[in-house]
Amino acid sequence: MAKIKHNNFIDSVDEVFSGAKKEGVMHLYAEDEYLNGRTITIKGKKMFHFGTTGYLGLEQDSRLKVAAINAIKKFGTQFPLSKSYISNPLYAELEAKMEVMYGIPTIIAKNSTLGHMSVIPTVVRDEDGVILDHQVHWSVQSACQLLKLRGIPVEMIKHSNMDLLEHKIKQLASKCTKIWYMADGVYSMFGDYAPILALITLSKKYPQLHLYFDDVHGMSWKGKNGTGYVLIVLKHIPANVMIMGTLSKTFGASGAVLICPDAKLREKIKVFGGPLTFSAQLEPASVAAAIASAAIHLSPEIDVLQAELAEKIAYFNELLSKTSLPIIVQNDSPVFFLGTAMPISTYKLVQNLFQEGFFVNPAIYPAVPALNTGIRITLSRHNQKEEIKALVDALVKHLPIVLEETGNSLIKIQNAFGMKDTQITTDKTVNISSLHLEYETAITKIHKPTWNKLLGKQSTFDWEGMRFLETAFAHSDEPENKWDFHYYIIKDKTGIPIIATFFTYGIWKDDMMASELISIRLEEERIKKPFYLTSKVLGMGSLFTEGNHCYVNKAHPLIEEAILMLLQQLEILYNHLNADMLVLRDFEEDEQLNRIFHNQGYVKVNMPDSCIVKNLQWDSQKAFANTLSARSKRHFIEEVIPFENIFHILIKKKLTRREIDKSYELYKNVKNNNLAFNTFTYPPHLFTAMVADPNWEFIMLYLKSKENKQHLKQLLGILFCYKNSNYTYSPSLIGMDYKYVREFQIYRQLLYQGIKRARELNFKKVDFGFSATFEKRKLGATIVPKVAYIQARYNFSMELMGMLQNETLR
Repeated sequence: MAKIKHNNFIDSVDEVFSGAKKEGVMHLYAEDEYLNGRTITIKGKKMFHFGTTGYLGLEQDSRLKVAAINAIKKFGTQFPLSKSYISNPLYAELEAKMEVMYGIPTIIAKNSTLGHMSVIPTVVRDEDGVILDHQVHWSVQSACQLLKLRGIPVEMIKHSNMDLLEHKIKQLASKCTKIWYMADGVYSMFGDYAPILALITLSKKYPQLHLYFDDVHGMSWKGKNGTGYVLIVLKHIPANVMIMGTLSKTFGASGAVLICPDAKLREKIKVFGGPLTFSAQLEPASVAAAIASAAIHLSPEIDVLQAELAEKIAYFNELLSKTSLPIIVQNDSPVFFLGTAMPISTYKLVQNLFQEGFFVNPAIYPAVPALNTGIRITLSRHNQKEEIKALVDALVKHLPIVLEETGNSLIKIQNAFGMKDTQITTDKTVNISSLHLEYETAITKIHKPTWNKLLGKQSTFDWEGMRFLETAFAHSDEPENKWDFHYYIIKDKTGIPIIATFFTYGIWKDDMMASELISIRLEEERIKKPFYLTSKVLGMGSLFTEGNHCYVNKAHPLIEEAILMLLQQLEILYNHLNADMLVLRDFEEDEQLNRIFHNQGYVKVNMPDSCIVKNLQWDSQKAFANTLSARSKRHFIEEVIPFENIFHILIKKKLTRREIDKSYELYKNVKNNNLAFNTFTYPPHLFTAMVADPNWEFIMLYLKSKENKQHLKQLLGILFCYKNSNYTYSPSLIGMDYKYVREFQIYRQLLYQGIKRARELNFKKVDFGFSATFEKRKLGATIVPKVAYIQARYNFSMELMGMLQNETLR
């Protein structure tokens, strides 16, 4: 599988956002000459605004506008100087009002992002550790990247999972003085609340635990003086809690506010908090607007405003309760999330709602997991009951239409979000009347000539190769090496194949796609917990095979219907197995496939390049060298040819028990020394099965000695090679004695001997798979870029993603 790099993540996000932009649902521009908070105009269409985060509507309050205008007239558009030197004339009044609101002095920041960047690196010391909820706001996660540069452990757990949190606390307890858990008070996507009371209980059990809340979505509409959701639960601020609030969003102005009960620490943040020290301060207009808003928050009026919003939230909830709309979390926050599971369903529903006159926000990867796509609906005081009712009616009307149009259903949404109590009656599927599906769980039930015609010339998965893999993995006693096999062939009604592929279901290491440094860390954990950070994966192909695992008849007029039929069948199996991840892999870049898979909720990830040698039309060592580039030819002459005579090169079809044991030892050498592709170690019986199978042979390098006897039995390298139908020669595994690898260029010699053997047997190509691309290219390999498409129940291993971000910075 692919190694996920930070660039891959960025490319995947770009792909998703570009798709949403093409659908006309993101990167839009408001066209209004003035805004009133209730409506917004996009592409000439006036819509009711259900996408704001100004929940109380204070951004349109005339008192805030007048204050901002007067401040500009009196003090200018900005006060261009760091607050370390001097603050603009309005700051003191704002700070005084915020102190009255919270009962303690606060720190004002330019915005919450810069606030987190100021606070987090200051309060978290080198001897501390951090645990992030995987849905904590990006600005918190970004600030924590600075901690990793100092070697501070930063871990990530699945959303609001208290069991995982406690497990992580136990892991860090002996290493860290303080353990910071960072979460949102109110989460921006689902509108759900942090389990604050449970966290306080946990902090009493583990005194090292400190809590850091981003409560920007809980501000103003909740709590005494609008001080937010966290404080309405806590009543007062404990010594081990810090809160970042906002002066923007619901507060109606700009900026952020930090609440820290430790006076000494608070002063240290003001002095040493990077952006607080060196960045520009809030503009006079923003400070003045915030002062006007703070005055409202400190008056009885805030209770009236909160009550008005609460009434509208209650009304929306009442209307929703009479429908079967898949609202993921339904509580008294102004943020609602309607799940669609599939991006194409999200796009279509948003488009339909736009046409009906309602602006809502599409929620797509990476803000939510790819499988948890949906629509975020937010309420504000601007919304009136008549348009709230009309929105619910529009959702009830259009959701079933969109689900049917996109081959989606409430059942799929329920499965994607784990909604056990959704009212569901029927499940619509794609029209498959013109297609025929053949599904089996054993290759012996698949017509051998048909399979070999479609997929038989690649890697080790011709018909005989699949039978070998089933023998080796289908009945293993080891959970990590036990795979289920699933075969799919889709034909049209005349019997013409359109798609053919196979999947295996088994346990994968989450770091299989990560860097060696991450895998080294995780393997230390797996000494005690062998299945730590692993996932149940339904994956195209298998972890043993490389190549194009999916035959696609792109010229067939029913190709898109066939792909959707395959994806539908996979979804059924995926949910039946309760797998964590579904992976479609080893595709070459294709715009049509990108569009189809993206719309169905898959995220594209770049894979390592495949390495294939196709030029085998030569009859001598010299002729082979002449097929190479000048640089590669020099490398071959200097670093490969001189070492060939050092070895006795044997090609064997059968191995003795002693040879099998030695070969397995050499294989494990390579496996344990190369964690760039970190799978479970293959079991010994796999190698016994190779010896018993007539399609396998073994290229073995024995070191010669001067006496031609002493070292004859010293095996230094072995290549495990599969012969695929006299077409493809597949060196699938390698084993080496690392004491001699560099001295005798064992790896390069094995690669050359594999190519040489394929030529002797008149094979058409050599499939070297991936990894060591540089070395294989030197010996004439063609490099073929590949991609995979991943669908997961959670954003891919969020704990691992934190480590991936860490390695990006190293």
